[in-house]
Amino acid sequence: METTETVVGLRDVEQADLEVFLAYEHDPEAVRRSRFAPREREAFMAHWTAKVLGDPTVFVQTVVVDGEPAGNIVAWWDGERRFIGYWFGRPYWGRGIGTEALTVFLEREKVRPLYADPVAGNTGSIRLLEKCGFEATGTVRHGEDEHVVLVLGGSA
Repeated sequence: METTETVVGLRDVEQADLEVFLAYEHDPEAVRRSRFAPREREAFMAHWTAKVLGDPTVFVQTVVVDGEPAGNIVAWWDGERRFIGYWFGRPYWGRGIGTEALTVFLEREKVRPLYADPVAGNTGSIRLLEKCGFEATGTVRHGEDEHVVLVLGGSA
């Protein structure tokens, strides 16, 4: 049986990627797992234009799989802490793409410690972070949801 290798890469975000990211954010299963309420198009585009792409302290990359945008990984400051987050389209889940992409991203994002706080029930996200060296240090509540605080390269 002939197999083709999946090529995973990172690149700067292009304007056309935002439409893809918006669609991924509205995937019902992704919303359920992340407990993140999707934004309407106008609010989504305003957030990405001003707070992500428009903030020079934010480092964001499009994850590309076989030339197609598969999602994004973002690092930003929240007070004195540098956080990361990511969002992948459902066709790219469970294939090792997140691990490969986050590993490369972490080679480029040099700030440590680096924090992440996925919702406690999102076991796939927690596993991804742990595979990439993050360690759980506790929990925090955001609204009604408990989130796991994970740290790479230092303690909370």
